[in-house]
Amino acid sequence: MGQRRLPWGPPAVWLGAVPAAFLGLVMLAPLVRLAMEAAAGAHGQMVAELWTDDYLRWRIVWSFVQAFATCVAALALGLPVAWVLARFAFRGRALVLRLLMLPFVVPTLVAAMGVLALWGPRGWISGWMGVDLQDTPWLLLYGNLFFNLCLVVRAGVDALGQVSAARVAAARTLGATPWRVFWRVEWPAIVPWLASALCLVFLYCFSGFGLALVLGGQRYATAEVEIYTLVAHELKLAQAGVLALCMAVLTGLVALAYAWIEKGLSTPARADVIALRRPAGMGAWSAVAAALLILGMFCAAPLLAIVAGAAAAGLDAWASVFDADSLRAIGNTLRFTTAALLLATVLGVAHALAARRSVWMRASAFLPFIVSPVTVAFGLLLLYPRWSASMLMLVAAYALLAYPFVAKSLGAALDQLPAHLTQAARTLGATPWRLFWRVTLPLVAPSLRRGMAFAAATALGEFAVTLFLSRPEWATLTTLIYERLGRPGAANQDAALVLATLLMLLALAAFMLIEQPAAARTMPRPRPAGVGHA
Repeated sequence: MGQRRLPWGPPAVWLGAVPAAFLGLVMLAPLVRLAMEAAAGAHGQMVAELWTDDYLRWRIVWSFVQAFATCVAALALGLPVAWVLARFAFRGRALVLRLLMLPFVVPTLVAAMGVLALWGPRGWISGWMGVDLQDTPWLLLYGNLFFNLCLVVRAGVDALGQVSAARVAAARTLGATPWRVFWRVEWPAIVPWLASALCLVFLYCFSGFGLALVLGGQRYATAEVEIYTLVAHELKLAQAGVLALCMAVLTGLVALAYAWIEKGLSTPARADVIALRRPAGMGAWSAVAAALLILGMFCAAPLLAIVAGAAAAGLDAWASVFDADSLRAIGNTLRFTTAALLLATVLGVAHALAARRSVWMRASAFLPFIVSPVTVAFGLLLLYPRWSASMLMLVAAYALLAYPFVAKSLGAALDQLPAHLTQAARTLGATPWRLFWRVTLPLVAPSLRRGMAFAAATALGEFAVTLFLSRPEWATLTTLIYERLGRPGAANQDAALVLATLLMLLALAAFMLIEQPAAARTMPRPRPAGVGHA
């Protein structure tokens, strides 16, 4: 028998070999090397020491606590907001739904700077209220909500859009109050969607690095920050390896739960959706105002604080953008992002096409989401010490974190292609390659651009990998911002704000240039990723 061919392309086995080899060399092999390092230095006792050592036990427990607390807060705040957006039609609603994607584009370090600009020692709100949240858990929890509240809101809006209007109407006809309708009809229908989103929230917070490093301080840093500290500052590789493997196992279990829940959500859209209605009365308009206030406080305020802080920074801070270090960092950021985006696009397209005929390839697209960037970078550092400071390794690590966005977005579009179009083209004599270029690619181009846009934003804001694998002369905007934050003085803080604003604008520009407006009319449910969560 010949090789199985895709209906519009080359043999699936050859397409799948490229991303499979890449995953093996850049992710799986480093994990094996990490396990070997952990086994060599553990002597059967180091895993137990993680729980007997008070310091390390606190790091692991706090990683769980802050992730769980964020899930609870995101659900408590996000579900009412989602219900308002899913049920009421008001001026600006479409814009609000579009802007929900912004936290997935903003780099982690920019979000951390926004939180500090609001609640830090020189923050707008903390200074006005006379409170000092430095060295408290609230800074990190607020930063987590900036990224993850919109995810829960988006999932809730999508879930409530699948609720059967006929069942709701029947319940109301039988005399059920609005609260009883929600808990007996709407809530059971949206629980799987919310559970899926909360799995992602937990993954993002549990394996997050940048926010915890900047906002956690000495006491409230997470286990991911501890892994970086053990490697970069204390050179305790075996202990770091054991901790990294434990974290990878835990995140893998949560990711499996997410995949299992997500599997049951692939259902066709309902035809009897509940129609939007204009808010009527003071209660409805108050609900709309409260929903917008919540989104403004947790999602928009950090970004506005960065822009306001940068505008007030003064000419000297803006002039620092043109010094040698800043120009070099800007050039490195654009160079690394462009190279990583090209590689991520090739890998993502090959992976998506191969996944059409391979269940294993479809499942393997989740692998880069399971392991944190810190663990990936640590494994690469151990496995390829001679290449650890090479351009090839750095770009490969960037592409590993970015290409799943291309693969998942394109794969979803391929799944929805009408079969009769490809069959008609083949009947008219089109070759597989001609069918792909003339029929398939134009149809899936919006999804491809969307995946590339998220991949570009991921590469632009990558922080953890750069700290591990970059040379000093390869500093990017993220590492330069972190360096400026570590220096004393108001001038360095202002310069960091200006650079954060520049990085945010670059990420937004890359996203808007790649994803054309026509491609953004419908936003897909967010997938796990490193956009701003590395």
